This record gives sequence, structure tokens and C-alpha cells, in this order.
Amino acid sequence: MYKQTLYSIEDSYVKPQVIKRMNRYKKWEYGYNVEHDLVVISKTGKIGKIYTIQNLKIALPEEPKDIQKRSLKKEEQFWSRLEYPKELSKIKSVFDWEKYPIDFKEKWYEYIDKEFEKREKGFWFYNNGNPTYITGTHYMYLQWSKIDVGAADYRESNRLFFIFWEACKADKRCYGMSYLKNRRSGFSFMASGETVNMATISTDSRFGILSKSGADAKKMFTDKVVPISSNYPFFFKPIQDGMDRPKTELAYRVPASRLTRRKLNEGETENELEGLDTTIDWKNTGDNSYDGEKLKLLVHDESGKWERPDNILNNWRVTKTCLRLGSKIVGKCMMGSTSNALEKGGGNFKKLYYASDVTNRNRNGQTSSGLYSLFIPMEWNYEGFIDAYGLPVFDNPEKEVKDPNGDLITHGVVEHWENEVEGLKDDQDGLNEYYRQFPRTEKHAFRDEAKESIFNLTKIYEQVDYNEDLKNTAVVTTGAFAWENGMQDTRVVFYPNKDGRFRISWVPPNNLQNQVIIKNGIKYPGNEHMGAFGCDSYDISGTVDKRGSNGALHGLTKFSMEDAPPNCFFLEYIARPQTAEMFFEDVLMACVFYGMPILAENNKPRLLYHFKRRGYRGYSMNRPDKVWNKLSVTEREIGGIPNSSEDIKQAHAAAIESYVETHVGFLGEGYGNMYMQRTLEDWAKFNINNRTKHDASISSGLAIMACNKNRYTPVAVRQKSKISSPFKRYDNNGSISKIIK
Repeated sequence: MYKQTLYSIEDSYVKPQVIKRMNRYKKWEYGYNVEHDLVVISKTGKIGKIYTIQNLKIALPEEPKDIQKRSLKKEEQFWSRLEYPKELSKIKSVFDWEKYPIDFKEKWYEYIDKEFEKREKGFWFYNNGNPTYITGTHYMYLQWSKIDVGAADYRESNRLFFIFWEACKADKRCYGMSYLKNRRSGFSFMASGETVNMATISTDSRFGILSKSGADAKKMFTDKVVPISSNYPFFFKPIQDGMDRPKTELAYRVPASRLTRRKLNEGETENELEGLDTTIDWKNTGDNSYDGEKLKLLVHDESGKWERPDNILNNWRVTKTCLRLGSKIVGKCMMGSTSNALEKGGGNFKKLYYASDVTNRNRNGQTSSGLYSLFIPMEWNYEGFIDAYGLPVFDNPEKEVKDPNGDLITHGVVEHWENEVEGLKDDQDGLNEYYRQFPRTEKHAFRDEAKESIFNLTKIYEQVDYNEDLKNTAVVTTGAFAWENGMQDTRVVFYPNKDGRFRISWVPPNNLQNQVIIKNGIKYPGNEHMGAFGCDSYDISGTVDKRGSNGALHGLTKFSMEDAPPNCFFLEYIARPQTAEMFFEDVLMACVFYGMPILAENNKPRLLYHFKRRGYRGYSMNRPDKVWNKLSVTEREIGGIPNSSEDIKQAHAAAIESYVETHVGFLGEGYGNMYMQRTLEDWAKFNINNRTKHDASISSGLAIMACNKNRYTPVAVRQKSKISSPFKRYDNNGSISKIIK
């Protein structure tokens, strides 16, 4: 049975006695709690369960005693819109309300007050026997927002989305959210509902909408925002200026009235009306849209689809300033999108999404972008596979399951998705587009186009997907190497460390670690028969633009009789430490620990000189395509291979291509043991005509060449030359011999 959860409940994150004491005096304040490092979204002074959603700790309100229950039967308990009294549904505006008698109004004051309370504090209801909390914004979306199909369905994924969004609003360190979604997840309607919800309770504020184009922003405004506002009940609907169905701006303010001479002469006066002086509008897409304006909420729809020359990164740098006054954040951004291919806007959105990781903050407590990232896999939001309780049907149901409309759900969403993927195996670009539209992982969401790769993308992505399902952290360990007791050139030890620069999938047994052979005072690797390393080095510690390429190191095993997985990439290192010397030492320690040689580029020779200076020249392999007496003076001195000639480039690419075909992806009886995701992704994007960006491909290809050096050994060509003989040759046929001329 397939299982997945989008959140965890932290029962012991805050001591129960602390929660109980604080609840007694209603001491929990809405917002970020510094002492306990969590975000409180309760507005009652009391908290209940603490959720972790995408690494953000969120404290929900305490469960009340009075919870709405649709039915006494557990199976009949699910969300349904609460009935709107017919007497009130006939009232269209506050002006109509004013005409009714006092006794009629007093009858409905309590109902209206409770609706405002639900809007402010949220709402509890029983869902299949479980007390369930939804935020006030979510309640407004479900109860009072009109979307294209009428009333919105309740979904568990949307409940968690709105809880996360409420935390973004409550957290004073946060500018909003960056939501990575699947197609038809309802984000545009949810964002439109929140825009109207916030605008109708805000004074002197401005709300803005941006999308991948001005036409899309306008469509969201006219087809979603305006209808939701128009269908609000009268007690939530402020006085509106202008047309009922505006095209460019929705203004909640008192309409200007014309003051005529007759009115002045007759002394007529207008009743004093109060308006919010709040507007909602949209802008054409551009880097400087909303530049210099102060916004309470900015909705960024389809932010992963901004194509050149428009750039979502540049626009966010501008609009971010619209949400703050000095250091104080006064507005929020609700950003959400599926991702285009990386060259069509997806690359910039990917950078922005990963810059919004809540676990990576600066000293001010903010992420690099200021936003908080959220990803919800497609199986939680795929239409047709959500049951009446708002939960996804992962597997084929064993008993009758119905959707919110009462229709039967006969298949599970996971099998349906896998069938779609299987049908697109021979259409790599179509498959990648499907992954981006309906991603089950973040890697799927940012899957790129296949047009540039020279390797078998089907096999590469088969391996990537297999590793994702395998939960790659179970087979790959992140860590670092160090000299034992800090003494250089002794023994090297490996220790796990989440901040380490190495990712390894295999460690040799103790008896095979640190195997060194010393010949004539020079150290040689003791496990050369087991495998080898490839390295793409660099010489300069820093660059002016601080965007220098990474150093890369890969370890690959051969087929051997030792206790080691055959033909397996067991080590991946892709990093740029603060100094080049730190990189050199990292590489040296890895070679010593595994007792294996290294084939490195010698056009950046500082690494190889580092090996020689420390007495490890024997670890540096000579280029396998030349015999010793054909090597240059420098190549004899330090080893290595120039990776610039056309022959070497072709041999290097062919080595990776051969490895992919033989050892990656589905191999008939199982999948390959290539677990290094970053390397697989680099292979998928590898461009032989522009190799500078592909450090992992360069390094891994050299490792493959090092392990198969016999394939590149030059074979001496035997030249046969004619030798003139001093002896005559005779033809002895017949009775008389004749000289053969």
C-alpha cells in the first residue's frame, strides 16, 4: 500500500506542561514565537497540535468543544457548504440591508457575527470522524467563493496549503510563499479568493496581480477575482466604486457624487458613507511591474513561465521592495506555478524556489529570497482521484470509494500516473512535459527538455526516478574525510556530516582502507585493481563574479574479486570550498582512503603538483592514450590528461555513453546502482560543445576512462619493409631452371 504524508505532528516539540500553562493564561500570540522557534497561527491565545509542513513548525489553535458535525454517522461527516439563510440571500448590498426594520436585523446579527468570527479565527468540523481545522481564509474560499464549477471542493492538500499560507502571513520574517504545484491544482482560484478576502477587510491598501503575460493577469482579474467579489454576501461586501464588472481595477471606496447648483441652493446633503479606499488591479508582465508601489498583497501567478526577455528573478527583486518599509515587512506575496522547461522561464523559478528553503536562513532569520517554499506532489491534487473526505486515493480501492460528486473512483492515482508515464516512454520531450505538469517530486517539476543531450535520456531518467522512489538518502551518505588525529599523511577516516561535501554509497572494509604501496620513497595506491577516480579541478580560489565552476571528483569501481560493488559510482564530490587548497586536500584524502589512483585534467595543474609535493605522484595516473616515451616533460612529472583535444573529448563522451547504456536505468532484472542524482542530471543536460558548465560530467567521464584505460592504450603498428636479397630465385619447372627476375 502506497503511503505519503505532507506534514508531521510534533507531539514533544514543546513540552506539554508549557503548552498547558500558556493556554491557561492565553499567552500564545499570533506570529513568530522566538522562544520556541515556531509560527503560531492561532488567534485565541491557545494552541493545540504543532504541524511541520516543509520544515516549518506551525502551531494550530486548540481544539474547541463545539465542533460542527454534519451527521452523527462517521462516514457521513465531510465538508459541505453551510446553508445561507434565504432571507439574507435576497439582500444584495448594505444599502438594501439598511431598509429593513430593526427587529429583522436583530434576528440576524448573531449569524453575521459568527461568520466574521469564522473568517477571523478559522473553522472546525468533523471529517470522517476526525476533528479538522481550516483557516479563516480557507473557510472563505470554501463557503463564500464562487469558482468555475460553482462551489470549491474540500481537499486535504488545500487545507495544508492554507495553513502554510497563514503561517507565512503570521511570520514577520517572511515575505510570502513560493508554491511549486501541479496543473489544475486550484491555485489561481485560491489566490483570487485570498485577494478578495484580504482586500475586503483592509483599508487604504493596494492589491496587485501578475502572471506570465498581461493577458493572463487580466483574465485572472476579470474571470476569477471580480466574480468572487460580486458573489460575496452583502455583509462581507464593502461599498464599490465604478462598474459592477470592472476590467482593470476593482475599487472598494465611496463613489464620487456630483455636486450641482440645485443641490447647493436647496441645501441637500449627502449621507456620510465610509469606504475602504482599497483597490485590486493587475499589471502587464515586466521586470519593473509595480516598481515603487506599496502593496498589501501581490499575487504572482504562473511565475515559473516567464519567458525572455521577462525574468521572474529580476521582477521579484523589484516587487520585494513593494512589500516592505525599511526593514519592516508590510505586505505578502502569494507566488505559485508549475514550471516551464529551464530555458523557458523554469530555470529562474527553480532558483527562486530553492532560495526559499526555510532551513537555509541568513542572520536576519530570512531565506535568501524572503519567501517560504512549498511543494505538494500531484497525487494530492489530481482531479478524479480525491474522495468525498478530500483525501487522495493512492491505490486501487478494495471497497467502494466516491468522489465529492458521488461518482465512483475505481483506480488509484499512482497507477494512473504510472500508466501515463509508461505510454510516453518513447516520447522523451512529451514525458518531461508530463512530469513538469504533474510532478511527484521536485525533480519532476524541474525536468528539462531533452533536445541537447547526447546520452540515452530514457535510461538516465529511469534511474533518476528509481532513486527518487528509493529515497536516495537511504543509500547515499553525506560526509567528510579527515586525517586521523589531525596528522597529515597518516590514515584517513570518513565521518557522516550533513554539511559535508562528499556523497558516498560504498565504503571499503577496514582491511582495504588506506592501502598504500611505497616504491623508492613514492607512494602508490594499493587498491588500483578495484577502481579509480576522475577529477575536474580548478586552480584559482575565487573569481571576480564569484561564479566560478565547481571542482568535481568521482569514484568508480571496476569488476574485481574484492568485496566491492562492480562498476559502481561510489563517490560524488561537486563543490567549491573557500580555497583551492581545501579542494586539493579533499581530493587527496579520498584517494588515500580508498587506495585508488586518480585521472585528472593537467591543463589545471595545481592539484597534481599538490599530489607530487606531498609524495603521492604514484596516485596520479598518466594519460592512457600515450606510452611513456611519448609523454611531454610536464606529463611525466605530474601525470594527468589534457581534456581539450577533439580526440579526448570524443573518447570522454563515448565513455559516458557506454556506461549509461550498460549500467544505468532499467537493466532487465532490476535497476542500475548509479545513485548520484546530481551527476545523472548533469549527464541529462550535457552538451559536448559547451562543456564548461558540466563539472560532474567531466569528472565522471574521466573516472570511467581511468577504470578502462586498456581501451585507450596505443597499439604499435608493425611496418613491413621489403629487403633486397643477394640470392637469386629460380623457377624449377621443366627440365631447365630459369632465374626469376
